[in-house]
Amino acid sequence: MTSLLVIIVLVLLGIAIWQLTKIFHLTQIGTANAEDSAMAQIANDRDNNVNGYLMFAFVGFIYVFTIFSLWKWGHLVLGTPASEHGPEIDRIMAISMVLIFFVQTITQFLLHYFAFKYRGKQGKVAYYYADNDKLEFIWTIIPVIVLAGLILYGLYAWTNIMFLDDKNEDAVYVEVYAKQFNWEVRYTGPDGALGKANVRYIDGVNTMGVDMSDPNAQDDITATELHLPKGKQIIFKFRSQDVLHSAYMPHFRAQMNVVPGMVTQFGFTPTVTTDEMRQDPAIMKKVAHINEIRSKKSADLIAKGEQALEPYTFDYLLLCNKICGQSHYNMQMKIVVEDEADFKKWLSGKETLSAAVKKSKEAPAAPAGGEAAPAEPADSAAVKTDSTMVAQVIKK
Repeated sequence: MTSLLVIIVLVLLGIAIWQLTKIFHLTQIGTANAEDSAMAQIANDRDNNVNGYLMFAFVGFIYVFTIFSLWKWGHLVLGTPASEHGPEIDRIMAISMVLIFFVQTITQFLLHYFAFKYRGKQGKVAYYYADNDKLEFIWTIIPVIVLAGLILYGLYAWTNIMFLDDKNEDAVYVEVYAKQFNWEVRYTGPDGALGKANVRYIDGVNTMGVDMSDPNAQDDITATELHLPKGKQIIFKFRSQDVLHSAYMPHFRAQMNVVPGMVTQFGFTPTVTTDEMRQDPAIMKKVAHINEIRSKKSADLIAKGEQALEPYTFDYLLLCNKICGQSHYNMQMKIVVEDEADFKKWLSGKETLSAAVKKSKEAPAAPAGGEAAPAEPADSAAVKTDSTMVAQVIKK
């Protein structure tokens, strides 16, 4: 990759020097060859014909490369959406792409055709055409109508997606916490409310900065893997510990910026479990293709005496879609979508944060020699909340 960049830089540098040389020759007014040099820069009929046909060749290249791209990389699209609002997002995307391809095909052809048709010819003078109000109106009103329709449709879909019913008793509240370069999640307990939190309360096992003096935080549960119940509305609350991140869940057609110092939110309803998505024909085909590549790579690694790659298994992922640092590419978390019963079973087996904090604060055993044990560190629950709190209490 570095070699390619070096070659590109050298080519561009050569082009720049060539253009500067031409400019230098054109500025040599008063020299014996100034007139001849100037005449050499005027295009003749042969030059115009060559450039006219090159215009047609370029538009042909655009069409051929577009078709090749669809054939070569068309299978890389995400496929089946795994959320309730996913089909709506895909529909907007499909409409936008069809319009783009249609307009691009026509406008690029007209652009290059007229460049060829009206190329310069010896003795031909350009006709001055001031304006045409009717033509101006047509090519202005058509884009206005099309874009207005797309924007209104997009706003309608976005409003429906972003409508989060805080009074929905069945909704599952999850806090997603971002930091360089991993994710943590926090679930509500039986009280259905997330306790307050602030980075100032980060201490020991309390890595998310939860205010342990808040009653609503006593039954909160933290995890390093995101589990979601199928068919339940999930309301996410996002916080960042350090820099700007972006929570991106591509198969759910969901993304939200995670901003330091504030809480952002997004919600959706999962409709396809992880096991069901693994049985999707398109996903199975992708997995088989990936494992075929990994198998070839493993053969090379084994020949070198190195360890082979493990077979790939599909999983939903939570990714960071903002360049947040050197390990941004590796900032991801596994998402498991399962039936509600399996989700409740998984959640009930997790230890509450308050229990984990209490366990970490227990006095250590007395050291040998009869020396007194060191004083117990102050519990973070003794810290009082202040006006800098950034995470709100979420109640049903």
